[in-house]
Amino acid sequence: MAINQVLSSDNLSHWSTEELKSKLLVITQNRDAEPLNKKVLFYKNELAPFFEELSRRNPFPEAEEQIPLVMGIWSPVWSTIPFHDILPGRSREQSYQIFHDDGYYANIARYAPGQKLPFLQKLSAFLLAYDFMILQKFEVQNGQWLIQNIGIKQAWRIRAIPLNIEKAGDWFNTAVQSTLNKSSQIIDSTKAPQLENVDSITAKRFKKTFLATPEFQHLYIDHDFRLVKTRREAKQRPSYTIAVRRQ
Repeated sequence: MAINQVLSSDNLSHWSTEELKSKLLVITQNRDAEPLNKKVLFYKNELAPFFEELSRRNPFPEAEEQIPLVMGIWSPVWSTIPFHDILPGRSREQSYQIFHDDGYYANIARYAPGQKLPFLQKLSAFLLAYDFMILQKFEVQNGQWLIQNIGIKQAWRIRAIPLNIEKAGDWFNTAVQSTLNKSSQIIDSTKAPQLENVDSITAKRFKKTFLATPEFQHLYIDHDFRLVKTRREAKQRPSYTIAVRRQ
């Protein structure tokens, strides 16, 4: 049965939760690299009923009880967050969200433009990749997740050496420790750090994103699977993310 026929028949309530989660992963596979406007329409036309049904079944609807579940390393397998692809060449397999129980959180990704081009793959041992981390703090107050962007980390690394889970985790731990060592310094929330070697348009978009205080909500969360609704600011359209646990 075609997916649009399933949705029009309004029978998702008869599916098990595991069936709904599995179907979402299947129909979004290899579609995260599509243009943003196409992904927004894909969510509206096909994914929204799955998100809505799973949201009704959220086993942990209160933000306070979600904190222990979110700890660890996740990967966003599909998302309509514009910031994810503010730079070209993001590696989906090397993109991570990391939560620590000390209140620190990070989005980490490797960017390697042209990584799928055969002639560049042959030169990967000689090429560099750009690893990027946006470091954040999180807490829950009055039943709401509060996210604050506090810094970025940037590194040029040899492309042939993957940014695997262990390396991403170590990099995050180092960044958190460095921040803790400077805890006496006051974070200036009115200034955004500078991205290296980017054009002025990208720099301006990054600054606007970094200085925002994003809204953050788990529509569904269990130990291994999350559906997240975010919004950079109140007037912006919401973004939706499917994340799966990596560690």
